Amino acid sequence: METVVSLVNYTGEGVQHVDEGPDRLDGAREVVESMGVELTHFFQTMGQYDAVVIMEMPDAETATQGGIAIAGAVRTETLRAFPEAEYRELIDGLP
Repeated sequence: METVVSLVNYTGEGVQHVDEGPDRLDGAREVVESMGVELTHFFQTMGQYDAVVIMEMPDAETATQGGIAIAGAVRTETLRAFPEAEYRELIDGLP
């Protein structure tokens, strides 16, 4: 499984209907879980992004499909995250 971090910003629709956010989050969780994804953390944030979501998923293709499936009230920027052990393996493998 790969760790993915999604940086989330509300669209105009998302801001206009912010009171529906918890229900949309539940719906998004159901959609991505049906794709084999585990949504492990959700954080409402202050600053440049409105929320941060951390997920475990099979591969980058699934991340792309998930982003397309939940588009509408949010825009996302998705990052592949390497836990410390994988980071160390990457560095150890350098020439």
